[in-house]
Amino acid sequence: MNWGHMLDDWKEVSSRLRARWGKLSDDDLEGIAGKREHLVGRLRELYGLTEARAEAELRDWERHQVPIEPI
Repeated sequence: MNWGHMLDDWKEVSSRLRARWGKLSDDDLEGIAGKREHLVGRLRELYGLTEARAEAELRDWERHQVPIEPI
């Protein structure tokens, strides 16, 4: 998934992120607003992950995402 296109359909991306990481709140996702480094930081905080582990989990999630088709 290309993070450059995240903001184009952040609502859909947020839904996918929440499906994977259920501890992410609406406020979290609103604050992250497509910023990958913010997402990594929040995952670290919520799940007690190291930076390397949070990055690895996010990369794995990214690899398994079907691209969002433009409307």
